[in-house]
Amino acid sequence: MPEGDTVWQAARRLHDALAGKVLTRSDFRVPRYALVDLTGRAVLDVTPRGKHLLTHVEGGLTVHSHLRMDGAWKIFAPGQRWSGGPAHQIRVILGTADRTAVGYRLPVLDILRTADDQRAVGHLGPDLLGPDWDPDLAMANLSADPARPLGEALLDQRNLAGVGNVYKSEICFLLGVTPWLPVGELPADRARYLPALAQKLLEANRDRPVRRTTGLLRGHDLFVYGRASRPCLRCGTPVRVADQGDGSSERPTYWCPACQSGPAPRRLSRRGDRPSGRPPPAAPPPSPWS
Repeated sequence: MPEGDTVWQAARRLHDALAGKVLTRSDFRVPRYALVDLTGRAVLDVTPRGKHLLTHVEGGLTVHSHLRMDGAWKIFAPGQRWSGGPAHQIRVILGTADRTAVGYRLPVLDILRTADDQRAVGHLGPDLLGPDWDPDLAMANLSADPARPLGEALLDQRNLAGVGNVYKSEICFLLGVTPWLPVGELPADRARYLPALAQKLLEANRDRPVRRTTGLLRGHDLFVYGRASRPCLRCGTPVRVADQGDGSSERPTYWCPACQSGPAPRRLSRRGDRPSGRPPPAAPPPSPWS
């Protein structure tokens, strides 16, 4: 699933392509909006809110979309071959004289009155990349259910908006705790640091083509995510992976059993890469919690 930084980048591409221009093509390929025609209206802006995209159109209308696991917006110049997938996966086309935005496999696509935007995003917590970011409120939301596993709480967009499965695993690694640690058992110094850490990671990556959480460590972009059975970049212990979720949606979750304290699941996932046999870096990054 795209995370807050990915959605922020998608919003910027859409904004640069459409904002301030009049729509010359409007084609909604979902039954509910099949007769809607926005041609002749100017696009005012494209705004990200957590993992949601709000395209504001002249006349007080908003095209609301969410990418979830497989959705994507692609931008094409006139005459350029479309390459986002087969035609039957297209859900909407918004075109101007010099750019065409095509939404592929969008699981959420709605047209709202702009005055009703809150119907789509009002449930979200503070946005890590938005003007409403409030670290104290985010931590208060996370702490409201102290028995809840930290990984689940981080993914709950009602607590703070923008963290996805990659950042969940990476944040927990950098905090030195497993994603199954109850929020209420997170040491006070780490709890104070958590909101700033999450925002720092997303802000650092919102302009990068490749997400990176390892700082100056060369040759590796992520500490644990996607590294099942490979040596931890800090201590060399094989990284583990297991599913985590609330029962409705299980997500592969990665952690180092040596660097991260706290409970772990009894059952490991069978997914993951084979051990690479490569040693950890000669100068592993220090942990602020060791």
